[in-house]
Amino acid sequence: MSVKSTKSGTGGVVLILLTLLGWSSVPLFLKYLTAYIDAWTANGWRYGISALFWAPVLVWGAWHRTLPAGLWRAALVPSLFNIAAQICFAWAPYYINPGLITFLLRLQIVFVALGAYLLFPSERPVLRSPTYFFGVVIVFGGLLGLCFLGETLPRGATALGVGLAITAGVLYGGYSLAVRRYVHDISPVIAFATISLYTAIGVVSVMLLRGRDHGAVAWSLTWGRFGMLVASAFAGIAITHVTYYSAIARIGVALSAGVILLQPFITSTCSYFLFGERLTVGQWISGLTAMVGAVIMLNTQRRLTRPPSTPRPRDERGTRIARE
Repeated sequence: MSVKSTKSGTGGVVLILLTLLGWSSVPLFLKYLTAYIDAWTANGWRYGISALFWAPVLVWGAWHRTLPAGLWRAALVPSLFNIAAQICFAWAPYYINPGLITFLLRLQIVFVALGAYLLFPSERPVLRSPTYFFGVVIVFGGLLGLCFLGETLPRGATALGVGLAITAGVLYGGYSLAVRRYVHDISPVIAFATISLYTAIGVVSVMLLRGRDHGAVAWSLTWGRFGMLVASAFAGIAITHVTYYSAIARIGVALSAGVILLQPFITSTCSYFLFGERLTVGQWISGLTAMVGAVIMLNTQRRLTRPPSTPRPRDERGTRIARE
């Protein structure tokens, strides 16, 4: 292995760990802020900050006429999915705790698989695999346990929170599929900057219509709480989306997605100390079961999509030439 590839792999691991920490912290930030601002306001400010952060990329590209042809049209469908998903995700912490939210969100892998089967014929051999289907069944079993093995689920407001988190997972799955279908050949930075702008237009508009004091309530936050709002914008949106795609480019989709599966455990542990969230033993077992199912799905996909290895060339004596 070359020094260059080693450095690339190390950099990829650092990037995916930064992504993991950032995404794990967002439900904690949002849960804390539920006591001070509404979800419409949180959404509008967070995506507004992200859009402003990445706006120079679009301005520079437009000024120099380097933006890809069809960019604005291609980013529209992913943005619509993202807007709807973001609304559900932002409201979920008002009804359930962060740990359960992150477990339920990870179930999007199942909906991505089903959508990929319908939209991308090249992936159907993977999705037809008995091992992959077994993983899907295990994930759904974990979902049922998370919903029905809690002390208060699924009654009242908590049931609404579960519904919001699951719906957010479905919509985020649709977002992932739309990104692949419509903007797969566009630079991730440019694509995300455009999607971030579209999403900001959507959620800021809703904030102005439905948010408390039309979103101006955020100005009444203390500097520390306003800093948390800004931090959640960078940790959950502006920075970590790019670090995630950059990690995929260095260490691959399977390893990156596998590391992100640790998010529910990090968030749940932090939520226990910060908010006293206590999942039941049955819910922890169900969550672990769902993660095992997701790992089976990822490993099956990696195994069946791995390109065939090419034999190493031999010298004139028949000895294999070592790869660098």
